[in-house]
Amino acid sequence: MKAIRFHHTGGPEVLALEDVDLAAPAPGQARVRHTAIGVNFIDTYHRSGLYKLPLPSGLGSEAAGIVEALGDGVTTLKKGDRVAYAGALGAYAEANNVAADRLVKIPDGIGDEIAAASLLKGMTAQYLLMRTYTVNPGDTILFHAAAGGVGLIACQWAKYLGATVIGTVGSDEKIALARAHGCAHVLNTSSEDWPRRVREITKGEGVPVVYDSIGKDSWSGSLDCLGVRGLMVSFGNASGAVPAFEPGILSAKGSLYLTRPTLVHYTRDPRELQQTADDLFAVIASGVVKVEVRQRFKLADAAKAHEALHSRATTGATILLP
Repeated sequence: MKAIRFHHTGGPEVLALEDVDLAAPAPGQARVRHTAIGVNFIDTYHRSGLYKLPLPSGLGSEAAGIVEALGDGVTTLKKGDRVAYAGALGAYAEANNVAADRLVKIPDGIGDEIAAASLLKGMTAQYLLMRTYTVNPGDTILFHAAAGGVGLIACQWAKYLGATVIGTVGSDEKIALARAHGCAHVLNTSSEDWPRRVREITKGEGVPVVYDSIGKDSWSGSLDCLGVRGLMVSFGNASGAVPAFEPGILSAKGSLYLTRPTLVHYTRDPRELQQTADDLFAVIASGVVKVEVRQRFKLADAAKAHEALHSRATTGATILLP
C-alpha cells in the first residue's frame, strides 16, 4: 500500500509517499481501509520532533474507513463495518491495523469525511467543555483559535450549552467565520489588546476558563484573562511550547488552576471512548454542531497540507483522501 513516511524530523518537505507492506492484523486488531484521513496540528509536532517518535515513522492518528480484515479474538466488529479512530499512529496511509477496542462505529447519517474530519477534534471539544471544565449556562469563556478545527466545533457546542463565547482569531478574515460558529465576541490577537478586551467584556471579572491551544504566544495574556480561581486549560502548542514559569505566578494572578489535558487520558477504555464519540455524533446529527471540511488534499500531497496549516491559511477541517 501507499503511506506517508518520514526518516528524519523537519519541515513538511521530510514527508514522502512510499510503498510499504502492511501485515495481517494481529490478535485484537482490525485492518481499516481508509476512505478519509484527518489532518491535525499534533501531526506537525510529530513531524518536527516537538513530540518525538522512533524513526523512520508513519504519521497521522485519525481516519475513517471500512473494516477489511479482523485479527483473532475480535468479536465486536465485522467486515464491512464503517468505523473511525483517533489516536492510532499511521493514519496517513491507504490502510492501517488498529486495536479493535480503539475503533468507534460511525452511525448512519454521518459521512466518512465528516467522521474523519471531526473525531479527534470533536472528542477533544467534548472532554474540554464537559469534563475538564463543565461549561454551564451563563458562563463566559475564552476559546483561542476559534476558527480552527477544534475551535469551530467547540464554540458551537459551548453556545448550545448556554455559554457566552469569546473567541480569538489571528486575522480579520477569520472573524466572520468564528462569529457564525458560536462566538458572541471575536478578538483579533494580531491587532487588538485582547486581554484588555476580555476584561472589558466581563466587566473586569475575567473568565472562569481559558481554552488555549496556541501555547507560547498566548500564555501570558491568557493568564491575564482569568478571574479569581480560574482554570487555564493548555491543550496545544501551535506557536511553540509554553515557556518555563514559576508556580507563584498562579497565586499572584488569582489562585489560578492549570491543566494540560490530552484526549488519551479522557478516553482510557472502550466504554469511555465510545461515549465520547457518541456525544459528538449526536450533536452533529442534530445540527447543533456543523462540521465543514474546508480543505481536501490527496494523500500524496500531505506536505502541502502541512504547509497550509503552518501558514495559518486553513479554517475548519482539513482531510487527506487516499
